[in-house]
Amino acid sequence: MRSATHPMDMTRVIVTGGLGGSGRWIVDRLASDGHEVMCVDQRFAESERPNVDVRVADLTDRGDVADLVAEFDPGAVVHWGAIPDPLDHPAGEVFENNTVSTYNVLTAAGRAGARVVWASSESALGFPFAAETSPPDYLPVDESHPLRPEDPYGVSKEAGEAVARATARRYDVPVVSVRPSWIQYPGEYPCRDNDVLEEGVGNFWSYIDVRDIAGVVDAALTADVEGHEAVFAVADENYADRPTADLFEAFFGSVPAPCDLSGDESAISNARAADVLDWSPDHSWHDAADADVPEPRL
Repeated sequence: MRSATHPMDMTRVIVTGGLGGSGRWIVDRLASDGHEVMCVDQRFAESERPNVDVRVADLTDRGDVADLVAEFDPGAVVHWGAIPDPLDHPAGEVFENNTVSTYNVLTAAGRAGARVVWASSESALGFPFAAETSPPDYLPVDESHPLRPEDPYGVSKEAGEAVARATARRYDVPVVSVRPSWIQYPGEYPCRDNDVLEEGVGNFWSYIDVRDIAGVVDAALTADVEGHEAVFAVADENYADRPTADLFEAFFGSVPAPCDLSGDESAISNARAADVLDWSPDHSWHDAADADVPEPRL
């Protein structure tokens, strides 16, 4: 097993789910930075970039995953492939697909001595798809907040973080579990549509621009991380354009205590990502909601 390096001094990166909505922005960022990228997805597309190789694989098949990792010999693996919510597939399929694929990818990466960045989710907290809406224990929510998911997607992400911790321990590789908030795309910010008070309560009106997702993944690949770290990836402010405490008062009738928020500051903290990864978001809905930015092409 090759020793993991700190920070990343390698140029070969596997990205699973690299043809997906946010995955293609990650592939574009890494390829533009000069990395050689193997983009693994459940469908095929001809790559227009000489340093991006697209492969088709079933991530729940251990043999498929092991073959690709052994062939490419990556210095890092970005695991971004998953069923992204519990709404459009049978519950058992969501849990099984996400949990098994995470185990397969992270284990293969660990055995290869590759550092890992993977997509956990704010849904691991248990709020976005809960049967009954409830407020967090305190504000802002940070990585110390209890995880209480009850839906198959959130549970799969909590289970995935257990796999991430085990991978870091067993193979002595750095593993970063990124917990994105609701991902928005420049020029397409559905979080700003309809009634933001009702629509945003599941994640407490937090969001993240997809370009900042690519940025936090890039930062996680280069940060000097030991063992496992879980970090929230959120914008600095809420998208409702109102003081965050007022949103809680309006929807829940009270504000969780303690509450250390001012103005429209995000209810979910990105301070841990700033401390561990030296990352902070560059984009805000104020400019990005109407921005005209071409979607990356592979």
